[in-house]
Amino acid sequence: MKMGNVYRIYPDDEQKTLIEKHIGCVRFIYNRFLHIKKVFYDKFRINISLSQLDKYLPMFKEIYPWLKEVNSQSLQEARKNLHDAYTRFFKGQNGFPQRKTKKDTNKSFQIPQRYRLNLTTSQVFLPGIGWMKIKMHRDLFSPEFFENLIETTEVNGEVIVEKDLNGEFLRTATVRRTPTGKYFISILTEDREEYPEMQEYSEDTTVGVDLGIKDFAILSTGEKIENPTFLKKSLKRLKTLQRRVSRKQKGSSNRRKAVKQLAKLHEKISNQRHDFQHKESNTLLSDNQAVGIETLNIKGMKKNHKLAQAISDSAWGSFVSKLEYKAKRLGKTVIRIGMWEPSTKTCNVCGYHNKDITLAVREWECPACGTFHDRDINAAINIKKFALAT
Repeated sequence: MKMGNVYRIYPDDEQKTLIEKHIGCVRFIYNRFLHIKKVFYDKFRINISLSQLDKYLPMFKEIYPWLKEVNSQSLQEARKNLHDAYTRFFKGQNGFPQRKTKKDTNKSFQIPQRYRLNLTTSQVFLPGIGWMKIKMHRDLFSPEFFENLIETTEVNGEVIVEKDLNGEFLRTATVRRTPTGKYFISILTEDREEYPEMQEYSEDTTVGVDLGIKDFAILSTGEKIENPTFLKKSLKRLKTLQRRVSRKQKGSSNRRKAVKQLAKLHEKISNQRHDFQHKESNTLLSDNQAVGIETLNIKGMKKNHKLAQAISDSAWGSFVSKLEYKAKRLGKTVIRIGMWEPSTKTCNVCGYHNKDITLAVREWECPACGTFHDRDINAAINIKKFALAT
């Protein structure tokens, strides 16, 4: 089972400069390779393979000597990332690969080999950058796994874990800088464990979940999870900080300070949202063996400009992703029903289809059986029924 472990790192000023060089060089190579692939295909209808792209890297290093100042394996990973982007595009998972710019919020590079961890002093060694402090708030492996399978070395009484000696269990490391100037490293690990078998579920151990705006989630049990609306609550402050940025002269130190203040607030909102979703997804999966949920066309729903901001604030896609990967690790089931299932307009008691339900109708009485419905709870119950039928 693969697991991504994210830790904060604390480089000094010189190391920050080296990290920025790595980020810039990786972005440069990615854009160059993207340009080569596009030119060959547009003019000659030739698809350049990974091995053919490798031949261009030494040439670029001769033309641009500053590429030699960074870890060469990080540059090679940029080629692999471009290949993965093309693969996802042809599978219909993502759009066509785009150029990376300095304004992108995702500033990162990968290190596939030669990194080391000093568990005694809580430091990490990155090739081409050096040793720096790392906050190991969570163990990479369980104590039993570490003792039996991880190979360590001792230097002056300090325990060192080298990637090259444990390549089966330690995979690629990714260094990332956030817009607020914080640095993190994500270490991918493999613990040899298989995903657990899917547990059996029944009507009593399944819950239907209807995602909404007024309430974040409505359960088939009748429980409603309040929507915290983190973005809405911080909107006034966001507008103030954005005005300050727009009024500052471009390139000035005051503008950089204002941009950082704005980025800190955006980061806070994001952290609040992730924390909330992690807690709620953990609760749902710990209380139930299966979760039924509706497939939503979020991109299409955002075209309604009256609801776009509220939908983005709810971040339904992020929540469903958390549910699915956690369920896989726990041996539980997330059942998606089709987006065209009439969960809202169908009476969960007699099955009557009410065509007159609009978005403004929050409660309605079934003309056939006389049952009085809360719109969202009725939808959650129907989602559960459709999921179990599926």
